Amino acid sequence: MQFYNRDTELEQLEGIRKQSLKSAQFTVLTGRRRIGKTHFLLHANKDKPVLYFFVARKSESLLCLDFTEEIRQKLNLPVIGETNRFIKLFEVLMEHSKEHPFTLIIDEFQEFYHVAPSVFSEIQHYWDIHHNDSRINLIVSGSVFSMMHKIFENAKEPLFGRAGHFIRMQAFQTEVIKHILTDHNPSWSPDDLLALFMFTGGVPKYIKLFMDAGACTKQSMIDQMICENSPFLNEGKSILIEEFGKEYATYFSILTTISRGENTRSKIEAAVQREVGGFLTRLEKDYSLISKTLPIFAKTETKNVRYTIQDNFLTFWFRFIYKYSYIIEIQGFKLLKEIVNRDYNTFSGLILERYFLARYRENSGITRLGGYWNRKGLNVIDIIAVNELTGKADVVEVKRNYQNIDLNKLQEKTFHFKNATGELKDFKIKYKGLSLKDM
Repeated sequence: MQFYNRDTELEQLEGIRKQSLKSAQFTVLTGRRRIGKTHFLLHANKDKPVLYFFVARKSESLLCLDFTEEIRQKLNLPVIGETNRFIKLFEVLMEHSKEHPFTLIIDEFQEFYHVAPSVFSEIQHYWDIHHNDSRINLIVSGSVFSMMHKIFENAKEPLFGRAGHFIRMQAFQTEVIKHILTDHNPSWSPDDLLALFMFTGGVPKYIKLFMDAGACTKQSMIDQMICENSPFLNEGKSILIEEFGKEYATYFSILTTISRGENTRSKIEAAVQREVGGFLTRLEKDYSLISKTLPIFAKTETKNVRYTIQDNFLTFWFRFIYKYSYIIEIQGFKLLKEIVNRDYNTFSGLILERYFLARYRENSGITRLGGYWNRKGLNVIDIIAVNELTGKADVVEVKRNYQNIDLNKLQEKTFHFKNATGELKDFKIKYKGLSLKDM
């Protein structure tokens, strides 16, 4: 699959590289696994002097052999002798960049925790000594978000405050997803587009797996996901177990509960049979996997909170694949596909709401965006998009089938919303219904 989008990030990286020609720059690139960090970094630095180090889980001495060979090939530095210490190579590279600027990419940087934890303090030491005279463009990338967060944002860690630039790679926006699907299936249906958004959430690796397999329709995507040897079946465990460690079973139970719509703290605790406050906080703050959603205009201290899994793929994975793992264990792929198809309309209706929220978020012209529900969970309004500068707001109901949208009822809900919150009373409101046909 060709390289899509990322224009903003490419421009940002090029600006940093140009700065490094005058003084050393330190950039941290993060993002979930499969988001395309490595592909992006290599694409951004093609035709430029660059070293690429991948930190695998093997001994420091073996890593240094790999890195030394990369240095000899790319920078033509035959004088480098063998060493079993990474920091010796780093010091040589910092010195070399004073006369010969170049980019150094260290991928899976957090793995030094397992290989040689002292590397972080050693890099801090040599960076502090040499970076004023050096012209290295240092980019470190990592996919274990919690560890990268700890390395660079925990004040007790040696590399705290050293990086000058932080880039968080996001999934593709809706228009890019639509563009990719159009390239591979010009006659796509709205349900095909919704399925691609739902199953991938815009994660490039997942989109590539579908497109390379020719799975460009809703049913072919389901068939591709749920079959023997499908890479999607173990994906949730592959990307999360290392994050969660030995308590992964509790985290998985919480995420499974949220994925099926039990999204208040009391309902989650009832389902997992334990107190979950600390787990929810870590899922939100440390792992960036869930978001704490409040009704629009609500005070931050409100207890009227719902929890949502931010990642579309993981929402689907916990709702259908992890939940029904016992069916997968007995090779019941046909039966699981029947379950997915049975529940598809209900589940995809919730994802359709996410799609239109994403569309509003991606377009300029709004200052507040969210949904509304009262303390009893009633009087639900799917989307309220507000422009406080113009005094205008869209109040939106989302349904798969436009025929099921009742704008009169939506206006009645908005009347109760205004009375309950005191908001939007002087705004010009546009009532809208959005459905599959509006994708």
